[in-house]
Amino acid sequence: MTVPRGFENELAVALHAVRQAALLCQSVRKEMAPGTLSKADLSPVTVADFGSQALVARELARALPADPLVAEEDAADLRKPENAVALASVTQHVAKLVPEVDSETVLGWIDRGAAPAGVSRFWTLDPIDGTKGFLRGDQYAIALALIVDGQIEVAALACPALPQSSDPGAPEGVIFTAIRGHGTMAQPLDQPQSASVPVSVASDADPAAIRFCESFESGHSSHSHAADVARLLGITATPIRMDSQAKYGVVGRGQAHLYLRLPTRADYREKIWDHAAGALIITEAGGVVTDVDGRPLDFSLGRELTSNRGVAASASAQLHERVLAALGEVGV
Repeated sequence: MTVPRGFENELAVALHAVRQAALLCQSVRKEMAPGTLSKADLSPVTVADFGSQALVARELARALPADPLVAEEDAADLRKPENAVALASVTQHVAKLVPEVDSETVLGWIDRGAAPAGVSRFWTLDPIDGTKGFLRGDQYAIALALIVDGQIEVAALACPALPQSSDPGAPEGVIFTAIRGHGTMAQPLDQPQSASVPVSVASDADPAAIRFCESFESGHSSHSHAADVARLLGITATPIRMDSQAKYGVVGRGQAHLYLRLPTRADYREKIWDHAAGALIITEAGGVVTDVDGRPLDFSLGRELTSNRGVAASASAQLHERVLAALGEVGV
């Protein structure tokens, strides 16, 4: 992969940052008690969420101190006296990777994520995308992207529970990276010295062979509308339902042809950190990503995709045209 001048450092920083965060998340999940199914103040996913953001923010502050970070969390709740136990747990997990760190430093790193969006250059982060997947022992992701003048320029997407390949018994843990105009790569999470390999979307297939991804939770994406689209396109395969932007990785490396996130409420707008990294992963792998109306995703308007409705990602322009037509026909 030839990295354009000016982005060599950003790519290396992003890759290292999400790998560190993924290691923390794996450590927290290993210690998680069976049956933990809520995101309460002291839950493991909360500890992993804050710890992940702290580590990514630390790496960006160290390597790119002038770059703002727009992230999902801030440290306001962790600063409350009643959450001292949670803060101590977050600090303990961060200290496994950054020895001798103190709680105030961790809180400061987390709060770096409160920068305003919409400036000319900033990073956006979802420290754990797919919290319910994390709690169930299923898919989750750490998603980091650099946005410059509204364009996604660099993306790093760590998927700690996603198999490294489609081979049966393949080890889990993969990081996808992309730079605009220079393709999408994948690297094993547990092998930082290994070479990244290029990945690409699947070629056009017979409708009967097309697989599509959608959110595990029906509250996140309309399963009924997706089923109607599949029927119109002649898709007969069972949908792949999983949490997080791991779906973008699955489409980007050719294991599925289509990802649909369909609006469940007319007034809902997607958060930028839920899609920025994944959108670049698919487009640089050869696919197409728009909203359900066919508009490009606009990351220049703040913390939400205020001018877009939902997301549709396809393995090819030809398939995408058919998908958009079907979405219109079913009234999405």
